[in-house]
Amino acid sequence: MKFAFEPLGFPYDGLEPHIDKETMIIHHTKHHQGYVNNLNAALEKHPEIQYDNLESMMLDNIKLPFDIRTAVINNGGGVFNHNFFFSTLKLNENGRPSGKLLEDIETTFGSFEAFKDAFSNAAKTRFGSGWAWLIQNHQGGLEVVSTPNQDPVLPLGKPLLGLDVWEHAYYLKYQNRRPEYIENFFHVIDWDKVATRYQS
Repeated sequence: MKFAFEPLGFPYDGLEPHIDKETMIIHHTKHHQGYVNNLNAALEKHPEIQYDNLESMMLDNIKLPFDIRTAVINNGGGVFNHNFFFSTLKLNENGRPSGKLLEDIETTFGSFEAFKDAFSNAAKTRFGSGWAWLIQNHQGGLEVVSTPNQDPVLPLGKPLLGLDVWEHAYYLKYQNRRPEYIENFFHVIDWDKVATRYQS
């Protein structure tokens, strides 16, 4: 199996001033490219491995050969998480969801602002490197969760929205001010994409 390095759907400066061009270049062409390269290098050792897609590999990783399992989980998680994250980004000043997604967010969390608080807190309190997520859990409900490092989120439920809180995602612009980065993330969410995931 071999996975492709996917291009961004926007120019590297397309999220400014909230996420700067230099950060996006490094994040995409260095960190993300590195995960793709390392994943493919691990899989080359076992050409017999075949999965329909990366998602099924992440969900069924216990069947991977032991000698590459950790590398595939770490780097495969990195590829999946970054592809997901980048595909949800769009300059969208003060954007917010609408329709059924907004209704269900308000029902679950009490209000959209309460959801923002819960999501932001999950991102702020993730110790070290990791991710904050809005997922549709296995019972069908909305839930905010956090995962460490590049651990796959898929076993917890269907991801709808994810935020990378590894330092490489924000340190050039925000240094140690992770909460400021998190606050500005809400200006670059493609809520239409999130709603499509929820409705599919």
